[in-house]
Amino acid sequence: MSISSQDKNILRQLGEQYINIAGLPVQKEKIKLWKSLNRGDMQRPMVCIDQIPWNELNGNGELTCHVEDLFFRGIELDLRRKIYQWSHFPVDMVIEPFITIPQSIHNTGYGLGAEVEYLSLNENETAPSQHYKRILNDDEDINKINDMKITVDEKLNTLHMQQAKDIFDGIAPVVLSHGLQFHLGIWDYMTTVLSIEDAYLEIMDRPDFVHACMERLTQSVIAGIHTANQLKIHDDITNTCHCSYVYTDELLPDCGKGKGPVSKNSWAFGMAQLFSSVSPQVTEEFELPYITRMAEHFGMIYYGCCDRLDDRMEFVKKIPNVKKVSCSPWSDRKIFAEKIGSELIMSNKPSPAFVATTNVDWDEVKNDLQSTIDAAKANNVNLELILKDISTVNFQPERLTQWAEIAMKLVEK
Repeated sequence: MSISSQDKNILRQLGEQYINIAGLPVQKEKIKLWKSLNRGDMQRPMVCIDQIPWNELNGNGELTCHVEDLFFRGIELDLRRKIYQWSHFPVDMVIEPFITIPQSIHNTGYGLGAEVEYLSLNENETAPSQHYKRILNDDEDINKINDMKITVDEKLNTLHMQQAKDIFDGIAPVVLSHGLQFHLGIWDYMTTVLSIEDAYLEIMDRPDFVHACMERLTQSVIAGIHTANQLKIHDDITNTCHCSYVYTDELLPDCGKGKGPVSKNSWAFGMAQLFSSVSPQVTEEFELPYITRMAEHFGMIYYGCCDRLDDRMEFVKKIPNVKKVSCSPWSDRKIFAEKIGSELIMSNKPSPAFVATTNVDWDEVKNDLQSTIDAAKANNVNLELILKDISTVNFQPERLTQWAEIAMKLVEK
C-alpha cells in the first residue's frame, strides 16, 4: 500500500501547478460572481464547460497519466484535467485551494441492474449508442428493487488521507470529500430497465404499474438519503451540482465552507429527460409527486437536463427547494425566460452540436449565444450558460477554446 517515489514526484509536481492556479486572485473574484448570480443579483451571465470528450483532447499528452497506484491515478487524472481546462478554456471555473480526496463509499443502488448493448461505430467513438433490454416487467420484478444501502470504508479513508498528506506535504492542503451528491432523476434509471419505447407505452397502457415502479424507486432513494444523513456523508462542500457552481451564502459561502454533511445543507439534482416527448400533464402526474418527496430533504435543487421545460414551468416551480432550472436546446428560450421569473436561475445549455459538426459555423455559435442572452436580459432573468454533453469535437480541442472566447466576450459586454 506504499506509494512509490516516482508516483509521489509526479503527484507533487501536479499538485504544485494546481495550487498555484488556485491561489490566483481571480478565483475569489469568480466566487463572488457566482454568489451574486445564485442569490438572484447577477452581475453578468456566468459560463461553464463540462462533460467533455476527454479522449479527444490529449493530442499533446497533457492528459496522459503515469502514476501506477490505481487510487492515486484517479487523483492524478483529476488534477491533469483541471489544469488542462484552466489552461485552454477556463471560462468561469473555480479552482479551490485544496486537493480533494474522494471518500471510499459503496452504494448498492436499486439492486436491479440494467442489461445494455453498446452499438459502437468505431473504436475512437466517444459516445456510442446504447440499447437497453427490458427487465422490469411485472409486480414481481418491482419487488426486486431494494432500498439503497450505503456503507463507508473508514479504514480506507484514513489510509488514503494519510498517504495524501504525505504526498502533498508542503505543497497543498488535502481535504476528504464529504461524500455523496444525490441524483434524483429516477426516470433516467426507469428507461434503462423498461426500455425507452416501453416506458412510453406503459404510461398509456399501465399507468398504475408505472406509479408502483416510481413509488418503489422513490422509497429506495429516500432510504439512501436517510442513511447518508445518519452517516453524515452528504457532500455539502462540493462546489458544483450538475455542472453548475453552487456558491451561496446559505449553503456554501466559500471554498470548503459547507454547513455540515447532511441533506438539508446540500444540493441534489433531478430530471425526467424522457418527458420531452410527453405532455406537461404527464410530468405533473408521473414526475412531480415523486421528485417532490425526494427534493424536500435537500437545501437546494438543480432541476432538469436535456428535457424540455419551458412548457411545464408551472410544475417545475412546485418542486421544493428548486433553485436552478435547465433550459435545454429543446426549450424555447424566449418562452422559458418569460416564465422562469427572477427567483430562479435560468441554466441554459447551448447546443453542443455546434462544436461537433465537420465545419463549425462560428457566427452561428455567436448568434445562438446572443439570442439566449437577449431573452434573459429582456425579462431580467439570472442566467448561466453551460456547454455540456459534448459527445465530440471531431478531435479538435481548439474548438472548445474558441467557443469559450466567444462566450466570455459576449457575457462580459
